[in-house]
This record gives sequence, structure tokens and C-alpha cells, in this order.
Amino acid sequence: MKKILTISLALGALFLFSDAKPESEMPAADAQALWNYITEVSPYQDWGFWEDYKDIQPGNSPHGPFNKVFVNEILLKATGVPAPYGSIQVKEGFNKSKNKTALTVMYKVKGFNPEAGDWYWVRYSLDGKAGPEGKVQGCIGCHAVKADNDYILVHNLK
Repeated sequence: MKKILTISLALGALFLFSDAKPESEMPAADAQALWNYITEVSPYQDWGFWEDYKDIQPGNSPHGPFNKVFVNEILLKATGVPAPYGSIQVKEGFNKSKNKTALTVMYKVKGFNPEAGDWYWVRYSLDGKAGPEGKVQGCIGCHAVKADNDYILVHNLK
């Protein structure tokens, strides 16, 4: 009994002091809910970067010639494929003058699209208007080259 209590307390403390959100606190696969989450509830600019992909990097279409990728704590701590549900990657796209032009988001939602890693995709203008969203074939098609890395292009999950 003492061993079970100790394990329960340890797990409780781990959850209490973790930045990971329970699934019930994560937004739905919905552009407005996700925008609210990444700008108000858990501002993406406060998130981390992968060690091998920090700051502004050269980019490709449709994200622009430069980009900067932010990852939430869930994805930052991922140690292999598939990435855990609740993982979010926000990519800021920049033009040649390095002015930010748009945000593109990958969000892992359980059961959303099992054929493409359960990723929900959305592109936002800087004022939060959603463009293509959901099961965006252009996103899926491009990222499918890294399906074995759970569709993540800029960092290899270990």
C-alpha cells in the first residue's frame, strides 16, 4: 500500500509541476479555438525551439523565404514517433525583407485524421483570419515526405 501511495504522489507531482496540459484543456480541431489557444491561453511566442532549429531559418514556399518555428512543451519533450497528442508547431513565415507574413500551425489531435498522422493544419493571417484549415492536402502532401518522422520536416524526433 505504501508503494502505491508513493507512486501515486510522484505521478501527481509530476503532472502538477509539468507544463503539459491534460487533453481536456487542449483546444478542439477548430481554427478559432486554436487561434485563441496559441495567442491567449498559451502564447506560442513563449514556447521553445528545437536545438537544431532556432531563430529565423531559410524557408520554402508556401511559408516564405524565411521561417521561425515554435514548439509547445509537449512536442519539445517528444522522444520519438509518433509525436504525442496535443503537440503543436507554429511556423512564422517571413518575406525576403524578414517581415512576418503569416502563421502556419500543425496540431496533433487524436482521431482527427489517422491517415495523415492525426495532424490538423491551419494557416492564419497575422490578424488571426484562418485560411486553409483541417485536412489540407497541400500541407499533407508536402509533409508526407517525412511521414516516418510523423510529418515533421524541420526536426528529427528521436
